[in-house]
Amino acid sequence: QVQLVESGGGLVQPGGSLGLSCAVSGSIFSGYTMGWYRQAPGKQRELVARISSGGITMYADSVKGRFTISRDNAKNTVYLQMNSLKPEDTAVYYCNRIFPQWTAWGQGTQVTVSS
Repeated sequence: QVQLVESGGGLVQPGGSLGLSCAVSGSIFSGYTMGWYRQAPGKQRELVARISSGGITMYADSVKGRFTISRDNAKNTVYLQMNSLKPEDTAVYYCNRIFPQWTAWGQGTQVTVSS
C-alpha cells in the first residue's frame, strides 16, 4: 500500500517562498515520472510540475519560472521549491505518480499566500 506524505506548507506573504516535500513509501518510485498537483477551493485538481525518472522537468505556464521540482531517488522523495508566490497559488498541494497514477492520495499540504 503506497503512502504519500506531503509537508512544508504554510502561510506566506505574496512574493515569499516555500519548499514542499513528498515522501513516498510502499511502492516503486525511482523509475516513474512524479508530479506535484494542487487544488484550490472550488476548483479541480491541476498538475503544476512534473519530473521524469531522469530529471527532465515540465511546468504549468502559471508557475513556470517561479517553481522548481526536484527528486531524490535514494530517499524516495520529490520536492517543490516555490518562489515569488502569489495569492492565486493558494491551494492544497499533493504529489502523485504521473502514470500509472496511484489511487490513494496523501493528505496534502496547505499553502496559503496572503498579506
